[in-house]
Amino acid sequence: MKIVDIRPTTITVPLEAPLRHSNGEHWGRFVRTIIEVETDEGIIGLGEMGGGGESAELQFLGLKPYLVGHDPFALEELRFKICNPTASLYNNRTQLMAAIEFACLDIIGQKLGLPIYKLLGGKLRDEIPLASYLFFRYPSDDGLHGEVRTVEQLVEHTRQLKETYGFRTHKLKAGVFSPCYELEAYRALAEEFPEDSFRIDPNACWSVEDSIWFGRQIEHIRNDYLEDPTWGLNGMRRVREKVRIPLATNTVVVDFEQLAQNILHPAADVILLDTTFWGGIRACVKAAHVCETFQLGVGVHSSGELGIQLATMLHLGAVLPNLSFDIDAHYHHLRDDIIEGGKFVIQAGRVKVPEGPGLGVTLDRDKLQQYAELYKELGSYPYDRDSRRPGWYPLLPNDRWADHTRTE
Repeated sequence: MKIVDIRPTTITVPLEAPLRHSNGEHWGRFVRTIIEVETDEGIIGLGEMGGGGESAELQFLGLKPYLVGHDPFALEELRFKICNPTASLYNNRTQLMAAIEFACLDIIGQKLGLPIYKLLGGKLRDEIPLASYLFFRYPSDDGLHGEVRTVEQLVEHTRQLKETYGFRTHKLKAGVFSPCYELEAYRALAEEFPEDSFRIDPNACWSVEDSIWFGRQIEHIRNDYLEDPTWGLNGMRRVREKVRIPLATNTVVVDFEQLAQNILHPAADVILLDTTFWGGIRACVKAAHVCETFQLGVGVHSSGELGIQLATMLHLGAVLPNLSFDIDAHYHHLRDDIIEGGKFVIQAGRVKVPEGPGLGVTLDRDKLQQYAELYKELGSYPYDRDSRRPGWYPLLPNDRWADHTRTE
């Protein structure tokens, strides 16, 4: 079997409301590039990639000469064909490789009539628990979803998510307002939902000193971990020496070289594996095995998925013996999806692992066309800018906080 074509399509899918983060904002929608990899047997595998609000169509089309004629089963060869580590100094294609690997695994699974988790050693769990992903947010333009800015609004939003989806773990995306205000908000959540567990992630925008101060203030809370409070392995290492909460990362350990350094000189206790950032599901499984050997915790990170990438995350979560935490997912913020049957169902805070061959999801071509047309209408957006704070951008460490006392 050989690959004969790759077809990328950029789409934008609406969110309930614009989501704020330390670098800027998800502008009320996700921009994703969907790829279809076709073989000479007529099997089509699906992949998905983000891109900070931008299209990756041209990058995928540029790899067509690498793919045409290649056997989709030959994934190790494809890894070096596309992502040779020395060539990647000039053309880092890790995230492109991830989407292509998703599609190839989908093809292999369809060919063999097996779900991807069986190709990876078999599932250890039938359902994957998800954490709620709490964002400070702007109100939606259509008025259907209100802002989340005040502590009271955040607590009520969390209560609604618990009632709707049954979440028992909650992750707060911080780094928008001052650490003092976000500490107040985080404490309020822990007080309101004492049976639940929590994690907070300021996207590495705090100073080492603020990170240590914040970590010490929340030691009494039922924390899963403190995620990326500050930037860099050495910064994280300094924080880790001073706080009694596990530190997690999805920013400073995203490849095997960094993982090796973290094992030799520990800076993070929990490695949050992202099927896109690491270059595919198989790389994440390999990294998880290394973490198992050295007793590091493992979680699954979310980089803003639709149903295709969520399927990769579910298959990954199903096969990891050392998955210690409910996985992250932006998914509940989406208004729609581009897979047949609509969005995955979240019930009692869990999602069932797909059982169909390959990824176990099928493209809804009407939805794909609908959201491709919407992208043509709206275009890209800059992930690292805030639509309501013109001229603003953060420093690192940041001190240019939004004002929590007023709506922007």
